[in-house]
Amino acid sequence: MIASLIKFSRKRRNTPQVISILFLLCLAILPGQVILPGHASEIIPVHAMAMHGSPKYGENFSHFDYVNPDAPKGGQIKLVAIGNFDTFNGFIPKGIPASGTGLLYDTLTVNGTEEAFTQYGLIAEKIEIPADRSWVIFHINPKAKFADGHAITAEDVEFTFKTLLEKGKPFYRYYYGSVKSVSVLDKYRIRFELGTDNQELALILGQLVVLPKHYWQDIDFEKADLTNPLGSGPYKLEKYSAGKRVMYERREDYWAKDLPVNRGRYNFGKVVYEYFLDPTVALEAFKSGSYDFRSENNSKFWATQYEGPLFKAKKIITEEIDHERPVGLQGFAFNLRKPLFQDRALRRAMAYAFDFEWSNKNLFYGQYKRTLSYFQNTELAATHLPSKAELSILTPFKDNLPSEIFNQVYDLPITKGEGKARKNLRKAIKQLKTAGYVIKNNHLYSPAGDRVEFDFLIHQSQWERIVLPFVKNLKVLGITANLRRVDVNQYVERIRKFDFDMIIGNFGQSLSPGNEQREFWHSSSANIPDSRNVIGIQDPVIDQLIDLIIAAPNREQLVIRSKALDRVLQWNHFTIPNWHVSYHRLAYSKKLVHPKSLPKYDVDLFSWWINPQSTATNTTSQKGH
Repeated sequence: MIASLIKFSRKRRNTPQVISILFLLCLAILPGQVILPGHASEIIPVHAMAMHGSPKYGENFSHFDYVNPDAPKGGQIKLVAIGNFDTFNGFIPKGIPASGTGLLYDTLTVNGTEEAFTQYGLIAEKIEIPADRSWVIFHINPKAKFADGHAITAEDVEFTFKTLLEKGKPFYRYYYGSVKSVSVLDKYRIRFELGTDNQELALILGQLVVLPKHYWQDIDFEKADLTNPLGSGPYKLEKYSAGKRVMYERREDYWAKDLPVNRGRYNFGKVVYEYFLDPTVALEAFKSGSYDFRSENNSKFWATQYEGPLFKAKKIITEEIDHERPVGLQGFAFNLRKPLFQDRALRRAMAYAFDFEWSNKNLFYGQYKRTLSYFQNTELAATHLPSKAELSILTPFKDNLPSEIFNQVYDLPITKGEGKARKNLRKAIKQLKTAGYVIKNNHLYSPAGDRVEFDFLIHQSQWERIVLPFVKNLKVLGITANLRRVDVNQYVERIRKFDFDMIIGNFGQSLSPGNEQREFWHSSSANIPDSRNVIGIQDPVIDQLIDLIIAAPNREQLVIRSKALDRVLQWNHFTIPNWHVSYHRLAYSKKLVHPKSLPKYDVDLFSWWINPQSTATNTTSQKGH
């Protein structure tokens, strides 16, 4: 349009009327507006962004439905942490960061925990984004301040973004790597150019923690130490004992305490993390009242250990609460960087050695269900034969995919739970022989003549009772699996360097998968230390499926493409899937109170509060639930 008028103006020799029209049109095309074909259309700043559909809460909402907006403030909650810590900088791939540091920082936007993927404004009070999501402008709230009183500006956002990509964990490069450019428009506006092939990029940019440029510009960001961090969040670091205890104090001058996204939240006056080296010792400490809250992930503990004087006196409450949260996948994960595990036939056969039904009956007290999908407990899971829409995606890759993908529903070997897996083990031996493996002197050898032996790395003692029966069954196949237990620090460092054969891998998922899939499964992340591609997957088909997920134009296509990826991950046998529960197992001090209904995707502990009749140090005070 502008070009046509310029051409027209030349014909008219730039008459005053034409010049005026051109001037007004140029003024109209300001940052935050786009010109669509055929007409002008202004981009109206909004308070929230939804991945698909519309946000649940309108512009003038007062608080999230699941919180108590009038929850009392104050008191102290003690939480648990396992291991130790040596840094408060959790943004870099060094050191062991202290628990709770997220309380120190605000992000541009915050997630609505009742929705699949919606971001509401926090530091960014308004957001401009066009229909094609090719760019986004965040409007910084002029009231937003760091804890030292400095205003948060667009320059802080730019500094944070560039610093994390350059010096932060590999995660940030995969999460934000598709951003084409970033530019500061003025003190309170920042623009990101995104392109149109990544529909969630604007939303995940909203999750960006904002760091103070004036604080970090004279400090070595890449140093992992106990430097007291400066943030803008609801809490500040009050004191700590290195590796043992961290205490955070609620900021009365917190700039965002009255915003709708924060009303009824961050109610505790102090938040303390008590460190224990061993989970069993930590549980005993909880039973004696040493800290206030546990979300239990150990079925044996839940079935047998939540008893004692404080439970009988109802001074500790136990509760099971159903949720609709994606459970992702936990499983025995192979390290494909090891030549031994590059054979899919071996990985598949080894799955027959894990007797889940016996474990669930004898070790887990029947609490678990078998996990079959990387998107378990969601509509994204591939639980039936592929649809026509999925086949249209997968068929072009047919020559490079396991044939089972196209005509079978993924399943895992089952037993009667009697501890007799002979039938499954016979099937495994048959498959191994077909693949060219041979048994000599009770040891299995690969087609290349290499003995099949590996280490299974763990760091928690409670895994021994689960892994040892698996090791015993592998021995029947002629496979030697050496269970190696190391301390937490050594374990973390070895995982960062991919120095292991097999581990228990955890691959958490959301209802809206996107950029994070690159770090889980993409070839580009396979050999980057500290990436979440612990398996070491390097598969061009998977790479393309991830790109399709990221570029999904709507919810329907996201579901279809996620199911296609799920099938490829399933049938490549990258893991031996474990188990899951679809409810929270919570135990907490009677002084804690939670809202009448919890959000369906999360516990959100920081929407809880302390009964005003209780004291911060007395877990035996009057009932507050």
